[in-house]
Amino acid sequence: MELPIDPRAIDPEDIGEKRATLRMDHEAAIEHVRETFTAAGFGVPVEFSPSDLLNEKVDADRDPYYVLGACNPEMANRALNETPTIGGLFPCNVIIWENEPGVQQVYHISIMRIARLLGMAPDTEKWDEIIADTSELVETAIANLDAVDNSQ
Repeated sequence: MELPIDPRAIDPEDIGEKRATLRMDHEAAIEHVRETFTAAGFGVPVEFSPSDLLNEKVDADRDPYYVLGACNPEMANRALNETPTIGGLFPCNVIIWENEPGVQQVYHISIMRIARLLGMAPDTEKWDEIIADTSELVETAIANLDAVDNSQ
């Protein structure tokens, strides 16, 4: 299947890609990320471990990998007012995976930016404001993640 765009041409900033490295064990990193995103204004209505599920169901032998489904209710409501299809991308996922014991990678992409790139969201000032506001919340959370390093 030929893609209509070249994914290599997308700048990480275009999709709001954010990363952080935490030097702590996996369970501590999950708790730290949850607390940090909550403090920045996100709730976490959904969370799960794909690695646990895959290890159990298909004997995948995967390293720890965890998904926090973060949501800021005000931002979600504003986004749904502009386009009901954005719910297909809800919630905003924050992923934590273990690079090596004691080193966790945190990863997030902006569903608001991706929705615009996919044509799911309008190219309007209101959507620009939603992107700016959600980006500010995520920037705060990511900056606060980097503020802690619990090296073992």
